[in-house]
Amino acid sequence: MGKIDGKVVWITGASSGIGEALTYELDKKRCKLILSSRKNEELELVRNNCQNPNNIKILALDLLDFEGAPNITEQAWSSFGTIDYLINNAGISQRSLIAETEFEIYKKLIDVNYLGTVALTKALLPYFIRQNNGHFVTVTSLMGKFSSPYRSGYCGAKHALHGFFDGLRMEHEKDGVNVTLICPGFVQTNVAINALTGDGKPQNQEDEKTKNGLPPNIFAKRMISAIEKEKFEAYIGKKEVSGIYLKRFFPRMLHKVVLRSDVR
Repeated sequence: MGKIDGKVVWITGASSGIGEALTYELDKKRCKLILSSRKNEELELVRNNCQNPNNIKILALDLLDFEGAPNITEQAWSSFGTIDYLINNAGISQRSLIAETEFEIYKKLIDVNYLGTVALTKALLPYFIRQNNGHFVTVTSLMGKFSSPYRSGYCGAKHALHGFFDGLRMEHEKDGVNVTLICPGFVQTNVAINALTGDGKPQNQEDEKTKNGLPPNIFAKRMISAIEKEKFEAYIGKKEVSGIYLKRFFPRMLHKVVLRSDVR
């Protein structure tokens, strides 16, 4: 286990939500930060809210630009001459029934949430191998461990991340590479508002469970603790975390519990 204080951390999806909250908490620990998202103006605002803005670099990133991943990774590495942690946080959610969801929406969810993350990770992996050290931290979801109505494509992409990163951990533990999968429950972010509906338009409305979820700063503190402990997986939320254990031991009960809940 190692402290993250003072380390070089690259955060995707850093312009809001979990990524923004992580930025503030890691800034307090005097980390050198590389902040990425598609929204440069919002990233500038986040940097300006930090105590140590001179320790922060901004790097525009679109996860759909698979071919650009090696170039953006080289730029990120050059920012401070190394990277200790990549926090794969960027992504998009979904709120639509399978029968009402266009196939292109499923493709976009896979491209953004899975393949974009894989492309960036593969681009950085040779650097970690060369320095015999590095930690991939990937934000999946409790929905990466069990499923729910209205989120089929999102769940599928998040389940895929677990398969890929578990394999990466097994292959590259010998190279000093660590992998931590962070599985949030409900967190007070704009994830529901920005979620894609069946035709690809954002939902543009909050849901009660997200609104009543963990505050982002509390989530970020717990996430950092899990990273420092080098956990393989961490489940962070309120009572919804119990779904992990129901899935493992009582899957039929979980099925009924989810159907009875207000999952929209």
